[in-house]
Amino acid sequence: MVHAASLVQNVEMEAKEMIEEFLDGDLYAVAGASMDRGKYGNKVFRCYQQAGKQVIPLNPRAEEVEGVACVRDVSALPDDLHGLSVITPPRVTEAIVEEAGRAGIKRLWIQPGAEFEGVSERCEELGIHCIWGGACLLVVLGFTDAD
Repeated sequence: MVHAASLVQNVEMEAKEMIEEFLDGDLYAVAGASMDRGKYGNKVFRCYQQAGKQVIPLNPRAEEVEGVACVRDVSALPDDLHGLSVITPPRVTEAIVEEAGRAGIKRLWIQPGAEFEGVSERCEELGIHCIWGGACLLVVLGFTDAD
C-alpha cells in the first residue's frame, strides 16, 4: 500500500527536479516583462538578473525593460534559449504556449496566475516541460526587491 505522504513526496521531488533542470541554463526570456517595477513581469525579469542569468524581455508593446531591448514575439527568441517564464493573463499564456511549441522551446515556467485550463496537457502534447500551478520563480530564487 502506498501512503499519501509518499505520493506527495514523489510529486514534490519531481517538481523540485523540474525546477532544478529549468534553472540549469544561462539564457532565459520573460513573457510579460514590464517596464513597471511594481509588476510581477518586471520582478521576475530582475530576479533572473539578480541570479546572474542572461535574460531577454518579451513584450510586444515595449522597447526595453531595465535597459534591455525587448523581443516582440516568441519566434524572435534565440535558438539557444534555455527557458521561458510566462507572466501574462491566461488567454495570452495560451497563445504563448502555442508559439513556444512552434518555436521548439522545450521549457516553460508558467508563473502563478498565468495558467489556463489544460495547460499541462497542452504542454505535454507539444513536448514542452512545464512548471505550473504552484512554484513561483521569485520565491525559489529568493528575489529581493531592494530597489
